[in-house]
Amino acid sequence: MSILYPALALFALTAVCVFRLGYVRFGAIGRGEIDPRFFESFRGHEEPEVLRVHARHVRNLFEAPLLFYAIVLIACVTQQTGWLPVLLAWGYVLLRMAHSYVHLTSNRVMLRFRLFALSWIVLLVLWLLVFIGIALR
Repeated sequence: MSILYPALALFALTAVCVFRLGYVRFGAIGRGEIDPRFFESFRGHEEPEVLRVHARHVRNLFEAPLLFYAIVLIACVTQQTGWLPVLLAWGYVLLRMAHSYVHLTSNRVMLRFRLFALSWIVLLVLWLLVFIGIALR
């Protein structure tokens, strides 16, 4: 089912961000910017801002995207996988990719917020579309 491809793409984005976080953390440790003991309890030492931003971003990819994965599975099980749900799913993923890019580079807050808000609107429309399709069957 073609609606699974956007889910795979979002998983790939999440994996890239998780590995990037590890890379950034190890780099900071190697440069002496943070004591590795900080990661025992995430307390007791000051965390550099770049690490905080990356860690917060990875946490964010395990919040709203879980609702995306859920609706993709619901759409598959109920066969609500027409062109519009697939288009919305890709739209959501592309917005999340753009959000990740902005958050992890320039971190322009208003642009990041707009991308985040728009992704939520797309996700909401996807949920409504799938459940309207289920109700009309």
